[in-house]
Amino acid sequence: MDRLDREILGILQQDARISYRDLGVRVGLSANATADRVRRMRRDGVIRAFTVVVDPAADTAGGLVVFIDVTLRQDTTNEEFERQVAKLSGITEVVHVTGEHDYLVRARAADPAALDALLRRLKREAGVAQSNTRIALRAATRPTHP
Repeated sequence: MDRLDREILGILQQDARISYRDLGVRVGLSANATADRVRRMRRDGVIRAFTVVVDPAADTAGGLVVFIDVTLRQDTTNEEFERQVAKLSGITEVVHVTGEHDYLVRARAADPAALDALLRRLKREAGVAQSNTRIALRAATRPTHP
């Protein structure tokens, strides 16, 4: 990846629907050259997906959004945890982090009972020794789009 690829990625992260023509104008390339770079980054796995960011306030059936700090049991490997947590419904993101905990898990739960069930499954099936859960009350900032 070079400077232009990084610049293209930055623009796509702000607006993944931008046309190749407009993207090319912003980075100083033709539409065809820009499209070739994006296709190459998709093929190479640099760009894994294009997605939609939904305003949580618009999703009235979404339930609770929670952040769970996870510490693994001594006998649980990262690979095993990641394999098991991928099987659990409601998990929207799993991030391996530095610091006091091993992972930060973002999830949705319909209600407190569903959250309790998810936490129990994390401990029973995914090798979690300890967890600390925070419930999101509202988004203070939202991604900006040009």
